[in-house]
Amino acid sequence: ARQAMAVLGGGEQLVLRAGETGARLILVAGRPLREPVMRHGPFVMNTKQELMQAFVDFQEGRF
Repeated sequence: ARQAMAVLGGGEQLVLRAGETGARLILVAGRPLREPVMRHGPFVMNTKQELMQAFVDFQEGRF
């Protein structure tokens, strides 16, 4: 299956066309946080230090 992700701008309406085979999608909406974002693997944090701590917590079973 082909996968794609898009970040949409503002607007009043979203129109989707699936075609013959149909489609599956997840639509998520929210306000921008305007915070720094660090990500690696399944972890998303605000700083590199928080990201490293998340890895340590996961490896030590505290997650």
